[in-house]
Amino acid sequence: MNAIIAAILSLIIPGLGQAISGDIKKGVIFLVGALVLGAIVALIFRNWLATIINIAYAVYVAYDAYQMNQ
Repeated sequence: MNAIIAAILSLIIPGLGQAISGDIKKGVIFLVGALVLGAIVALIFRNWLATIINIAYAVYVAYDAYQMNQ
């Protein structure tokens, strides 16, 4: 799979790029991690910091998908 496409898919839905690249277990872990992190951060911060943390996690997951397909 193209590394850029995998990164974009993981940026849209965390873990999707990993799952499509063949590592379904890692994809599910990243998806569950995004859901749990999003819920915890939303309960604790409820402001712009929550958005920054969620974006940082999404960028990390997209970067990991890109690196998997290099």
